Amino acid sequence: MSKPLFIFEMANNHMGDTAHGVAMIQALRDACAGFPFAFAFKLQFRDLDTFIHPACRGRDDIPYVKRFEETRLSRKQFQVLVDTMRACGFQTVCTPFDEPSVDLIEAMGIEMVKIASCSLTDWPLLERIARTDKPVIASTAGAMPEEVDNVVSFFQHRAKDLTLMHCVAEYPTPDEHLHIARIDALRQRYPGVRIGFSTHEHPERTEPVMIALAKGARVFEKHVGLPTECYPLNAYSASPEQVRRWLTAAALAQTMTGSEAWPAASAQEQASLHSLRRGVFLEHAVAPGQPLTTDDVYFAFPPQPGQITANQWSKYQRFTTRQPLAADAPLLADAVDARDEREQVLAAVTTVKQLLHEGNIVVPGRSDLEISHHYGMDRFAEFGLTMITVVNREYCKKLIVMLPGQSHPEQYHRQKEETFVVLHGNLSVWLDGQRVEAGRGDVITVQRGVRHRFHSADGAVFEEISSTHHADDSFYTDPAINANPHRKTLLTHWL
Repeated sequence: MSKPLFIFEMANNHMGDTAHGVAMIQALRDACAGFPFAFAFKLQFRDLDTFIHPACRGRDDIPYVKRFEETRLSRKQFQVLVDTMRACGFQTVCTPFDEPSVDLIEAMGIEMVKIASCSLTDWPLLERIARTDKPVIASTAGAMPEEVDNVVSFFQHRAKDLTLMHCVAEYPTPDEHLHIARIDALRQRYPGVRIGFSTHEHPERTEPVMIALAKGARVFEKHVGLPTECYPLNAYSASPEQVRRWLTAAALAQTMTGSEAWPAASAQEQASLHSLRRGVFLEHAVAPGQPLTTDDVYFAFPPQPGQITANQWSKYQRFTTRQPLAADAPLLADAVDARDEREQVLAAVTTVKQLLHEGNIVVPGRSDLEISHHYGMDRFAEFGLTMITVVNREYCKKLIVMLPGQSHPEQYHRQKEETFVVLHGNLSVWLDGQRVEAGRGDVITVQRGVRHRFHSADGAVFEEISSTHHADDSFYTDPAINANPHRKTLLTHWL
């Protein structure tokens, strides 16, 4: 991205009126004339027939539901807006709030996908977005560093073009809550990720964009509108005249520093974000003591107080019912026992780092860590290993860490041959059932087709040197392992 990109967020400010939306786009085109920046216009997509819970449709007493339904546009109407954006020289961006909306983004050829702050950890939605071929822009309001770490790792493992936006979900945002210095923190924490600034300050304030640009932000987003007698502006959307003053100020740099700390979201911000998230509802009746899977639930807006949301439904979270639950009931936090496997993952990483340190093992920087938990993290201390792939070309080198008392189940390879060099600790290896003991400096070769398993009584680090590793070339003799699609966890930010 050679020029700073300025994105104008239309949201629902088209008011469900296509002509008004077209006039807004054309007015913003004129406001941008002469500035040395790249420009884009952004829409929001919600598949309202599935996004809003059936019992809440048509309700006038739920503000967001009323707003969304009153400003509903058809695909044909959205196409008119997108065509106008392109005719006016704007790139196109869209925020989807559900999976069908991502389908529509692809069908309409919109260039970039924006993830709203309330959806930053909506893992079902992120999985769908990751399958597109489009750059991703993600806002971070209300998120803690480890949550952003997880999202960055998720998209980097999928080789996505990612931009992170510093954002505060208060509308408008008071000066003391801007924390513009957090742009510095994001740039330092994620050096390979583009950083931007999604602004919600009062539209007359131009200092924040000046400071953000001076701090290295390269993408900027602002809510815009076109005031008329029928459609007044809200408190955080800028008119074309205000946008022009904002763009003029973007070339200047002044001082408006905030805290680089990452405070917890305020109660107001948490309430705002929660109110926009999708709640988890039961697809069918369930009995007490039932572990819930994705097949047992669906995600719908609006969430109920105390309800588990889609943001909490990740591959690390496990929910087991405490009581009978009816079909379409909200999944309330006090109705389930929740277990977060992330703590087990972090504990495993801590032990791995300790063994690497004890063995004085040098690990190349930014190496990804692969945790194999063949029977789940609950049994990782018993079965599993941790692997660091250094190179995987025609030749392959990995560092493998076995925790004290850990075993690796029996497997074999058809394509690759392996040689193990023990760097630290002790290792027992079974080759076609024959046991071999190895310690520091010992070398063991495993030929193609030879069944092999490992165990380390006190923990071990060993080097695997092999021909190219192929993901589909590991065959376990226990069919339950081959049938488990979730037996690996990948981490980037772990060293």
